[in-house]
Amino acid sequence: MSGFSVRESGRAKRLSIKVYPRGRVEVVVPKRTRPKDVREFVEAHRSWIQNARDNFAAEHPAEPFALPRSVVLPGVEKQYSVAYEPERAARTVRYRCTGNRLVLSGRTSDEKLCVGALKRWLISQAKAEYLPILRSLSAVTRCSFKNMHVRGQRTCWGSHSSSGTVSLNYCLMFLDPAHLRYVMIHELCHAKHMNHSRRFWRLVSEFEPDYQRLDKDLNSSWKKIPTWVGIY
Repeated sequence: MSGFSVRESGRAKRLSIKVYPRGRVEVVVPKRTRPKDVREFVEAHRSWIQNARDNFAAEHPAEPFALPRSVVLPGVEKQYSVAYEPERAARTVRYRCTGNRLVLSGRTSDEKLCVGALKRWLISQAKAEYLPILRSLSAVTRCSFKNMHVRGQRTCWGSHSSSGTVSLNYCLMFLDPAHLRYVMIHELCHAKHMNHSRRFWRLVSEFEPDYQRLDKDLNSSWKKIPTWVGIY
């Protein structure tokens, strides 16, 4: 079976499959798993994967791709109009943002280049919006971090490395502020507990008593991510 990605995980003890609502299939494997074992595992679960894809497709019909004319970012309470300015002979697409107006200029007939520019803009926005919030929550929780990275992770909302780097998904800006805040608290608490033990969740609950509901919500929050982003 083709059309699946493989992610190695140091925490994985066995192979597992995740099917995402828009049909993407990810196989999570322990480190040093042989490619042959991955292929055999996927083939053995072919029927289950297809059923999961069919169920998602029936419940949530595919959305047509379209470049946005506006971008709403509830997580940071911002909204922008988007304009496209074609330039003859241009080979790239640039962006500029003034107030609540985002302009893409250049080879705007190329949808792939436009999406690339939009993602670069999302990263820049997230960096500017996230860092003050993360610093404030770090002071409140007394959980430190050394660096903050912003990415468009396809498999998680955030992470905290052993070196003290907190990585956050720019797609959190499409969610509610409460979910953004919870993910930051969650990752900051990993500074003291690099696991999901009882002590970790107890620490999280001190700063977000409603963490169980918010954590569960994140499983279906893909619905709020626009199709053009291409993450889920």
